[in-house]
Amino acid sequence: MREVTGWAARMPGAALERWEFERRELRERDVAVRVRYCGVCASDLSAIRHGDGLPLVPGHEIVGEVAAVGPAVSGFAVGDRAAVGNIVDSCRTCAACRAGRENWCEEGVTLTYGGTDRVDGSRTQGGYSSEYVADEHFVHRLPDGLDPAGAAPLMCAGVTTWVPLRRWGAGPGRTVGVVGMGGLGHVALKLARALGAETVQFTTSPAKAEEARRLGAGDVVLSPDGRAMARQSGRCDLIIDTVGAPHALEPYMDALAVDGTLCLVGIPEADLRVNPMSLIVGAKNLAGAGSGGVRETREMLEFCARHGIVAETEAVPAHEVNTALDRLARNDVRYRFVLDMDG
Repeated sequence: MREVTGWAARMPGAALERWEFERRELRERDVAVRVRYCGVCASDLSAIRHGDGLPLVPGHEIVGEVAAVGPAVSGFAVGDRAAVGNIVDSCRTCAACRAGRENWCEEGVTLTYGGTDRVDGSRTQGGYSSEYVADEHFVHRLPDGLDPAGAAPLMCAGVTTWVPLRRWGAGPGRTVGVVGMGGLGHVALKLARALGAETVQFTTSPAKAEEARRLGAGDVVLSPDGRAMARQSGRCDLIIDTVGAPHALEPYMDALAVDGTLCLVGIPEADLRVNPMSLIVGAKNLAGAGSGGVRETREMLEFCARHGIVAETEAVPAHEVNTALDRLARNDVRYRFVLDMDG
């Protein structure tokens, strides 16, 4: 077994503690990644609070270097830059997997942490650790030129917003709105702008207007301003809603053009309600998206490398993980914490 060091939750909601544990020995197609940076996602905070399957090492936005490879690995060598996202296995035979959309595996995916290994039944532990081991199919080459700290959140926030932008044709001649300017929203804004779309940032905060324009917004709309929102009627072909708190959807449905789509990628804890007429009038669509498959993830990484896109991050030493989590719970981050596992 491979001895590693991580940061684990041992009780629901408790502070993470340093924990020595074992990774599996490398299987034929396994890659061991020495973790340099791991992004801190809101879903990590939720998993810690709910405490399912303790002890739990969170983290699914992993970048580092290949430390070792199994005997049948063909795509990686020791020293290569590598990244791992929130999925580390699937059945690979169902229609979704064969289409490169492993995130919708009909048998269910194996998550990077809190999942069940399909071979030995062990519990997966995440990237808040010195090393991660996964099958090479779910390990991605990190393109040269991408800053590793800034690239870590692309493995979740990046691909989660990339997939709907591509699915609904963000590009020249199209107008894309982004609701919320946090970890997902600011990446969505950068991607939409680089794809060539006209971009509109919807935000509740006047203080974020200048920052939104710096990150790629062609226009900024303050959503609490009813008059300003009314002027957006019929404007957007696609709106990516990244907000993780309950909120009204109707103002954004009204901002859609005919046949437009409002795609939810944030996950509010409470159910959302929508007026059916806001869908019927204008033949509008309410959709959702989550993560992406192997092909989509690699496409996103290559696009980001070509356009110099990374997340806006604040790197903190791994031993300050609890401070980062506390600040994340207060929404005190712009826009993504990244743990420096060497720090």
